[in-house]
Amino acid sequence: MSSATSTTVSPALARSGFLRARLASFLAVFPLSVWTFFHLWHALSGFQGADEWQAALTEYPHPVAEALTGVVVLLPLAIHTVWGIGRLATSRPNNVRYRFYGNLKYLLQRLAGVGVLLFLGAHLWLALLKPRIVEGHPESFADLAEHMHFHGPTLATYVLGILGVAFHVANGLQSFCMGWGVVTSQKGLRRLEGVTLVVFLLLLAMGWGAVYALWAAGAAAPS
Repeated sequence: MSSATSTTVSPALARSGFLRARLASFLAVFPLSVWTFFHLWHALSGFQGADEWQAALTEYPHPVAEALTGVVVLLPLAIHTVWGIGRLATSRPNNVRYRFYGNLKYLLQRLAGVGVLLFLGAHLWLALLKPRIVEGHPESFADLAEHMHFHGPTLATYVLGILGVAFHVANGLQSFCMGWGVVTSQKGLRRLEGVTLVVFLLLLAMGWGAVYALWAAGAAAPS
């Protein structure tokens, strides 16, 4: 009797965990997934040249706008990251209740989450913090393009990082729709699977397109 009691989760604790999961799921979509889409869209301005890329990604009309962007993006990212690490440490695939495909997606989502965390850490430091804090200016299109073309690890990091971001965001949107009751019927779930695939391919195409624009621009830089 005592062992059964020790493993019982109180209603208050279960409700608290449920609310935290809902908050983390909501923040993953609003604003993180929305911001990711527009960030990748703006990154495609690399096809138009350095000035357009700099204006779209590194310039802000006012310091307040820059600070507000940081709060709107970085604070939800921090909350979602803390929740995700806790979820990674406590959750496991369930091969008894769910089919192999569902468990495979679960595993890939967790692996992608770890990869995205490492990628974003490097990206935030190299693209945002280091240029502004250490070098005193925003990230340079020419420097990034040169590294993208002539430095293999940089290219590989962006290619694999964007792959992880695209999968994590798309699969997270599917989980959001299921967890929040947006889609509940079997027919709706099958359609949602197709929508998830389209979102994944769209984000991947945008991200890899932006990388190609930088890589192509870097070819003109001296090696």
